[in-house]
Amino acid sequence: MEEISVKTHDRTELVDITSMVRDAVRKSGVSSGVCHVFVPHTTAAVTINENADPAVTKDVLMELNKVIPFDDGYRHMEGNSAAHIKSSLVGCSETVLIEGGDLQLGTWQSLFFCEFDGPRSRRAWVQVTGNRA
Repeated sequence: MEEISVKTHDRTELVDITSMVRDAVRKSGVSSGVCHVFVPHTTAAVTINENADPAVTKDVLMELNKVIPFDDGYRHMEGNSAAHIKSSLVGCSETVLIEGGDLQLGTWQSLFFCEFDGPRSRRAWVQVTGNRA
């Protein structure tokens, strides 16, 4: 397992971690298999979405923040219930196929670490399994 460190700078933010995950895949030596990315935080998540236009990630966050506002009469005393809800809806893991020693993502796809309670120092775990070259 490889650990990726992610430093976030805003309360909500999507950080492209594709290159770090690709590095973990290369280090593993797996040529054909699967790559699991897991975020061990209850106020963060991971997703796959478009990487070509930065407006996409801004739009995703804008809509999540509209649907799940920061302040909405939540009972959780810590004050970050919206982050917990967003994390549950987006999810804490993604799985990507590996072929030819590389992630099999679509043309416009990237892996994004989703910060919902930042800024913070975070981590993601990458587990690669499969056949070595």
